Amino acid sequence: MWIVYALLAAFFAAVVAILAKIGIEGVNSNLAVAIRTVVVLAMAWIIVFVTGKHSEIAAITQKSWIFLVLSGFATGFSWLFFYKALQIGDVAKVVPIDKLSIVITMLLAFAILGEPVSVKTIIGAILITIGTLVLVL
Repeated sequence: MWIVYALLAAFFAAVVAILAKIGIEGVNSNLAVAIRTVVVLAMAWIIVFVTGKHSEIAAITQKSWIFLVLSGFATGFSWLFFYKALQIGDVAKVVPIDKLSIVITMLLAFAILGEPVSVKTIIGAILITIGTLVLVL
């Protein structure tokens, strides 16, 4: 089932870039991110309450709070920089560079999380990097 969710995430990430590029015309990129964030925030809390998961907030550990907050800051910076790049660049070039996050995530997963490195993952990371360079140069 995770593959279905991952494919849906990829589809909606693609739609985000297109809708953002159209919507950001004549709008400050930081203001655009703020508007997007309000929508995401409202949507997320509605889902939490509709599914009854709000009662689990008290069980979240301090460690989880710290890392979720840090993840939120990273998301914010990612969105701010992505929207600024979209505002001044071509979507077809901005998005491939943004997706280099795949390679960076893999490297961080190996280094920080101790996930196993294989020949397949190394080749995949190299191909993604080469593909990105081909698309943007």
